[in-house]
Amino acid sequence: MNKYIYPAIFDPCEEGGYCITFPDLPGIVTEGDTLEEAFFMAKDALELHLWGLEDDGDSIPEPSHPNKIQVSEGGFTCLIEAVMSPIRDRMANKAVNKTLTLPKWLNDLGEKRKVNFSHLLQDALKNHLGIRDYSQLKKQP
Repeated sequence: MNKYIYPAIFDPCEEGGYCITFPDLPGIVTEGDTLEEAFFMAKDALELHLWGLEDDGDSIPEPSHPNKIQVSEGGFTCLIEAVMSPIRDRMANKAVNKTLTLPKWLNDLGEKRKVNFSHLLQDALKNHLGIRDYSQLKKQP
């Protein structure tokens, strides 16, 4: 699925701002100092949590109807939308560190000639795998 909509509970914090939870996704708790920041943080937390569930192959629960959710005094519910394509692309293109081993003389020569090892490795892997970029990979069966 490319889009999810879940109800979130916004509870006011004693020190100001809001604490946001998702009744259907108990692993999410975030907060924001202002209402605008709270909405941004809720969307970001929801997208990352759902991406994590997808990436782990876990099932994604059905969202509750907002009218069925109990909120404490001063709190309110709001529907938060998570559009997954951008987060999937962002996470797929996220840089990861790899430890690799090469002979000292090769490392020294590469450094002397100002080789960008990361760029060179990426180019070599793309060439070896026969792809140019991530968008091409998404089109493969």
